[in-house]
Amino acid sequence: MKTILVSFALIASTAFLRADLTVRESAYQHDGKTYRSAIVVPQTAKPLPGIFMVPNWMGMTDGSLEKAKMVAEMGYVVYMADVYGENLRPKNPSEAGKAAGSLRGDRPAMRAVGAAALKDFNDAITRQDLPVAKNQMGAIGFCFGGGMILEMARAGADIDALVSFHGDLVSPTLKDSSKIKGKVLVLNGADDPYVPPADVEQFMEVMKKTDVDWQLVEFGGAVHSFTNPEAKTPGKSIYDPRTSARAFAYMRLLFDETFGKQ
Repeated sequence: MKTILVSFALIASTAFLRADLTVRESAYQHDGKTYRSAIVVPQTAKPLPGIFMVPNWMGMTDGSLEKAKMVAEMGYVVYMADVYGENLRPKNPSEAGKAAGSLRGDRPAMRAVGAAALKDFNDAITRQDLPVAKNQMGAIGFCFGGGMILEMARAGADIDALVSFHGDLVSPTLKDSSKIKGKVLVLNGADDPYVPPADVEQFMEVMKKTDVDWQLVEFGGAVHSFTNPEAKTPGKSIYDPRTSARAFAYMRLLFDETFGKQ
């Protein structure tokens, strides 16, 4: 995967990457580090729902930015969160594994940086005069990012609806699932070797004991990273365009139900 190497300052100044989208930088401070997120903003005459996005374990890559643009084109303002810090941009899966592993192994740290990024998005709505509708905040996450938005939800994040695409399901904090405030949609590959049936069962059994509005969809024949065009490892992690299209359609249905059609 190719890391975003261009300057976000340059992006912010030239801005128009597509006819109807602009990409802006949003920097925030957390625990002594600077983080640089990206906000994809459609041209619009009306306020739109805000979508907080945590990318996969590679972080702030061109591929993840393309995904943020795709979602923004559906009628959302998308904040792609930098959760590693500006000086940590994984160049390969080994580096990504270490970066993601440091947060997976420290759930309080994961929750804290997620909360800081979400606060930055909310602050940026005013600071940058973003066209985000009041009290309309969704979240999406992919692989590691899917697990992270679930973790943020278990910490009580103010998110109205979230969608985890092929994300981690098991966490030492599953007991906090009753604290989830918004609707939850988990989209999982039925043959994902990284999310075995035991993990799915454990997640479901915990969620059944809560009052959360949740759904879990398993896509037959799909493995890990089915929405990622760069995933090319058969049987483990591979892009499936048909399943990807279906997954984003499910996302759209949930957000339409929650925020109204855009």
